[in-house]
Amino acid sequence: MGIILLLLPLLFSLFLFGIKGKTAKTIALLGSLITLGFNLFLLSIWKQNEAYDFYENYTWIHDLGINFCIGVDGLTMVMLLLTNILTPIIILSSFNNIEKPYQNSFYALILLMQFGLNGVFMSLDGILFYMFWEITLIPIWFICAIWGGENRIKVTLKFFIYTFFGSLFMLLGLIYLYLHTPDHSFHYDALYAAQLDGPGMLFVYGSFFLAFAIKMPIFPFHTWQPDTYTTSPTQGTMLLSGIMLKMGIYGVMRWMMPMTPEAWAHVGHWFVILAIIGIVYASLIAIRQHNIKRLFAYSSIAHVGMIGAGLFTLQADAWQGATIQMLAHGINIVGLFYVADIIEKRLKTNDLKVMGGIAKVAPKLAVLFMVIMLGSVAVPLTNGFPGEFLLLKGIFSYHPIAGAIAGTSIILCAVYMLRVYQLSMFGETNDLTKNFEDVSTLEFTVLCILAIMVLVLGFYPNLIFEISATSVSNILMHSIAQ
Repeated sequence: MGIILLLLPLLFSLFLFGIKGKTAKTIALLGSLITLGFNLFLLSIWKQNEAYDFYENYTWIHDLGINFCIGVDGLTMVMLLLTNILTPIIILSSFNNIEKPYQNSFYALILLMQFGLNGVFMSLDGILFYMFWEITLIPIWFICAIWGGENRIKVTLKFFIYTFFGSLFMLLGLIYLYLHTPDHSFHYDALYAAQLDGPGMLFVYGSFFLAFAIKMPIFPFHTWQPDTYTTSPTQGTMLLSGIMLKMGIYGVMRWMMPMTPEAWAHVGHWFVILAIIGIVYASLIAIRQHNIKRLFAYSSIAHVGMIGAGLFTLQADAWQGATIQMLAHGINIVGLFYVADIIEKRLKTNDLKVMGGIAKVAPKLAVLFMVIMLGSVAVPLTNGFPGEFLLLKGIFSYHPIAGAIAGTSIILCAVYMLRVYQLSMFGETNDLTKNFEDVSTLEFTVLCILAIMVLVLGFYPNLIFEISATSVSNILMHSIAQ
């Protein structure tokens, strides 16, 4: 049944490429909602155990040991929910943004992206995983290059080169693993059982890390991200920040750590240091930003740095926290970039220095922005709190000094988020903001859905922990050298 979750967005995408007219956005939203509905149906019948459910394995290229193999466990289910919940929200948020002559291609590319993302999270064959990893790069490149802002070609080319370069190293790592499997197979279990010597394991560990660190991104592989997030159309930025960067985090958890458990003792500590540097570095730069989109871009680097630091400590609490934090961060960052888009459309600028007083003329926007912002700051009873608490707990357990430095993110995040809220929402209105219109029905709907999820996951984090706990613990057990 898992293959249906792949085929639904693909079929709707192909259909949209072949039609024209204003019905494209409605069809795209319908297709994404049907996919979400089927995902929820799979969740309702999914068996929460260590084995993969909805497992399908078909021989693809027999002589090379390549199979079309997919399956769903708890970690996969969380990632599928993230992808298939956010996709219709992203589509809905674009209804008033895209020029009609290009609507069908724009929405077809979003659904093609959804197809690729679902494939990445469900793949249990190394080459299939790599194939879907590359498929996601194609639609997002076109979305950013066609509908992006100034210098979009230069910026998206840098993004493409960075991510494609990292992907090639991942492919080399997969091939190296394949050559050391007993029966020369790319199946996940066969790759996991590959017999590697010390240098070989370090090579695979490093090649995977490069691909996943660029995608997340982790310092110092982050330089493509701020420009890409700022230049891309809002929906492209939402896809990149809300879902696509989670591919890197997922890759670390599913492929990198369990495939190379002994390598962590040699270099894993350095990766913890890089991630923590990224937390502080990105936070300090965010504090100094006046472009609201760039500020949110750097905040994303800081939050992902926290997740990365937690993962590389190999602490159980941190891994559970990383899982729920992926979902929380996706919800929050999509909401923040949508708020930035609303403000930019009204004021024709992203400059915080010329804003102020918006809360007086747009109270609904101010309230919803506040809820999403508090989730990003990880205030208790919001979705950001459970994951960040567990991540910090895990990092402190790994090393108190590392935990103390990472913990500064609590203060730094509050500083730059409260600063952006103060500069935009509070104070007196000016000639630019005095006629600011409050959110429309469409904008209110999108923000309200996101705000509700911020609160629901804050009050009931066990909704996610109960899905992911068994599989995450199992993966972590295989990631720790015995």
